[in-house]
Amino acid sequence: MRIQSFFSIAEQFKVVFLDSYGVLKNYNGLIHGVRQTIEFLRSRNIIIRILTNDASRSQQQQAESFHRLGLHDIQEYEIVTSGMMARQFLEQKITSGKIAYLGTENSAHYILQSGLEHIPVCDIDLLKLDDISALVFLDDEGFDWNTDINKTVNLLRHKNLPVIVANSDKFYPVSRNDVAVATGGIAKLIESMLNRKFIHFGKPDSQMFIYAYDELNTTGSYNRNEILMVGDTLQADILGGNKFGVKTTLVLSGNTSREDAPLQIRSSGIIPDYICESILT
Repeated sequence: MRIQSFFSIAEQFKVVFLDSYGVLKNYNGLIHGVRQTIEFLRSRNIIIRILTNDASRSQQQQAESFHRLGLHDIQEYEIVTSGMMARQFLEQKITSGKIAYLGTENSAHYILQSGLEHIPVCDIDLLKLDDISALVFLDDEGFDWNTDINKTVNLLRHKNLPVIVANSDKFYPVSRNDVAVATGGIAKLIESMLNRKFIHFGKPDSQMFIYAYDELNTTGSYNRNEILMVGDTLQADILGGNKFGVKTTLVLSGNTSREDAPLQIRSSGIIPDYICESILT
């Protein structure tokens, strides 16, 4: 496994797509030295976009979070979230009724802005489902796991609904060695229980890459071979970049460790073009 310098790789590209968690920040906050890396990319006129599966906050809230961490020049338009893709789908496809959701009111307010009424699963009467038109998995907080997950299973047993998963991540790190179950993990469990297939947004699916690529080309002309995707997870970031046809860099500063990387690459068949310790050098 050859470890290379991120700076020497990035200089070969006009655009760098960056994952957020595990690349720019972790459970301790901003990874020390990331601000200098962003300054380096901007000094080389390399365009950046942050592609995150965090569906719980809007572009504005994401940008404000980065500002609080010390990345003061991150702009809203530089952030693409899986929540944006889920909201776009809902606006186009769900035109009547109520949208049920698992998650926080804050994330519901951001994503479910289609003009339709939204209702938390806990407030649903399973005997009165005629006006429920869709269900959305938003995030892993804001509900009672035991009561509301059981209620979600029964809701989907009683009524056939389109089900949208706004964040496909199955887990996320909460410390150096531990993880917590994420929205995608809850959704995957229920898919398996009911033998259903939900509509997933976020990496590795291509919607976010297409959105970012199309947005770039409204102000310039860029080819896919001029774009580098940087992430810490083979199954999301690297697979997503590979599927979209851009070069990929796996960093070992998040979900994938130096010790585990060779085995994960061999067993998954997901091969990054480059491997770096982090984006710091």
